[in-house]
Amino acid sequence: MSKKPRKADLYLISPQDVDGDFPARLERALDAGPVAAFQFRVKDVDQHEAARLAQPLLEICRARDVAFVVNDSVALAKRLEADGVHLGQQDGDVRDAREELGREVQIGVTCHGSRHFAMDAGEAGADYVAFGAFYPSNTKPTEHRPEPEILEWWQGLFELPCVAIGGITPENCTPLIEAGADFIAVCGAVWNGDEAAAIKAFADKL
Repeated sequence: MSKKPRKADLYLISPQDVDGDFPARLERALDAGPVAAFQFRVKDVDQHEAARLAQPLLEICRARDVAFVVNDSVALAKRLEADGVHLGQQDGDVRDAREELGREVQIGVTCHGSRHFAMDAGEAGADYVAFGAFYPSNTKPTEHRPEPEILEWWQGLFELPCVAIGGITPENCTPLIEAGADFIAVCGAVWNGDEAAAIKAFADKL
């Protein structure tokens, strides 16, 4: 009997510039196919400006039942009453974030290519772990380049969902899905062109 093909959900990450016509682009993207979560990832702005930029995007996501996740900032996630926060290795402790945000908020952790980081995140109470970058990426250059086998290892041992990130396109995502990624995190592959067409292309693969 052939094994049932694995499926993954799409985790959409914002570009740095979310002003101007970006809210309309986000609507187009979310209306083009299924997206599980949207991560607000804007750097080098203060929290008031970040909140101003995030609010219309949060409303767009809420209207479509798409989880809204804030990158890096527990304070901003709390201020916006976001659905989740994503923490890098330098962005604070999962336990502290949980105490601040409560049980209902999803907490994800960047683990690069480290099994140790991932196990630590799980033990601390994270809701998901993220591995990558699996492919070269211009969005967020990184020296970490894990192999898909790390996803297989994680799925073989843990129930916690895992996210694959880094340079992922509709053309190269299949090995990561087959290896065990529960979510495929994408940014440039969507926003560097026609966002609706890109979402549809991912939907065909996922």
